[in-house]
Amino acid sequence: MSKFTTEEFKKKLDDIHNFPSLYMFKFIVTGDKKQEVEKLFPKAKLNFKPSSKGKYVSVTASVMMPSSERVIEIYKQAQQIEGIIAL
Repeated sequence: MSKFTTEEFKKKLDDIHNFPSLYMFKFIVTGDKKQEVEKLFPKAKLNFKPSSKGKYVSVTASVMMPSSERVIEIYKQAQQIEGIIAL
């Protein structure tokens, strides 16, 4: 989210999605941070793909989001996870 202000990101989300909408989150974390990402989506089925050397894990979550505000909330919570990369 560093490329956009929160307001700009919210506008882009609202322009692209008709909320409530299915939204796909993608993150990359070290293997020891995988559980922290899981906590962001307690009821969602997540897909995990380890890197070739196993140090990193790609995490994908497709979740029904009620609003762009909730999407932004999730990204703000994710920013608290050390070393996370949002795609």
